[in-house]
Amino acid sequence: MMLGENIRLALSGLRANKMRALLTMLGIIIGIASVIAIMTVGNSLTAELNNEFASMGASNIDVMVTRKINTEDTSDSGVVYSETAREKEPTDSDYMTEEMIDAYLEAFEDKVYALAATENVGSTQVKDGNLYANVSIRGVNLGRLYADKKEPIAGRVFSRKELDGASKVCMVSDKFVNNMFAGDMQAALGSTVYVELGNKHYLFNIVGVYEYEQFTYYFETVAEKDIQTDMYIPIMTAKNITHTVNYPDFTVIGKPGTDINLLVTETSDFFNRYYERSKDFEVWAYSMNSYMEEIQNAMTTTTLAISVIAGIALLVGGIGVMNIMLVSITERTREIGTRKALGAPNSSIRIQFIVESIVICLIGGIIGMILGILMGYGGTKLIQSTAFAVSAKSVLLSISFSMAIGVFFGYYPANKAAKLDPIEALRYE
Repeated sequence: MMLGENIRLALSGLRANKMRALLTMLGIIIGIASVIAIMTVGNSLTAELNNEFASMGASNIDVMVTRKINTEDTSDSGVVYSETAREKEPTDSDYMTEEMIDAYLEAFEDKVYALAATENVGSTQVKDGNLYANVSIRGVNLGRLYADKKEPIAGRVFSRKELDGASKVCMVSDKFVNNMFAGDMQAALGSTVYVELGNKHYLFNIVGVYEYEQFTYYFETVAEKDIQTDMYIPIMTAKNITHTVNYPDFTVIGKPGTDINLLVTETSDFFNRYYERSKDFEVWAYSMNSYMEEIQNAMTTTTLAISVIAGIALLVGGIGVMNIMLVSITERTREIGTRKALGAPNSSIRIQFIVESIVICLIGGIIGMILGILMGYGGTKLIQSTAFAVSAKSVLLSISFSMAIGVFFGYYPANKAAKLDPIEALRYE
């Protein structure tokens, strides 16, 4: 009951001095709005980065054969340095074999969902009379089609028999179908594609059509019909064309719940056992997941640092609240003296002014919260971020902090009011 009466008195006082109350709240409003806006923009950028990395396969592990760093040598002056390997170009025999990969998949079958491998054959132009389509021919396995999210919109993916048997089949894009078959996918399925690579000619049967997707931040500068798209063929078929057997690189797709950073280390250690005696090459495994974590940590640290700077406005606002409360006590000295003369205890006077201080900060905090969310929304749109992520934690912390400021900076004036001598207060003019 007493709390409700104190809140009513506080609101009455604010209504009586609207301009002074608004100016008092201004520091709180600016501080809260700044903190929430900065945290919102920071969270939105982080969410956007997460989405981009996820779409690029942040949880995938890229494995490749690289040049080895030789053991450390010491110069005559005692300086220790590392010397890179001789500039030897790797050949097919230096790459990872099918047997290594099979052993890896068997050893980590509980952690690996799929392995995506690619063999790039080259680019060419498929022609049929006046019709043409620019293609980049890539040998793939089913894991690569899964990693690249190439679900057929017509037809099917390669069968196990076609993959193992190095069949002359292919999957083409819908843009290829538009150029060569006037967009008729059913006419394209089962048709034969004549491909010229170097001085050799190959015939491929179309078994599937996938939807071409332009990369988010890549803008085509050529005409629609001249866009180059991928023509997928079985990886063993591609290796027969390129006369290669082994794998210079591939991508590992971990199962959900797998510790990707740990799997990166385990993958690197596993394959490097085969390269212990190699003087020139080793296997390097890495995942964008680790880079994403570093970026997130940097973003979080930067956002917090800027928020702390913005939070200084809250302290300035708190000092303003204390100042105005001291002025209010001076103006209401006779009122305080009258209440104390009528028997009001010191605690009652103290609580009255603390509640008034809290109400000022709380109203300022709510206004600042609304303004901060609006500023954060505008900021995310200004930087063309598709994500808009308001941090509930930052909102709650900001409001709680504003109330804490009300208690902290309101206590001294309230305590001063509570300790006034009622006789001196009644004499005050």
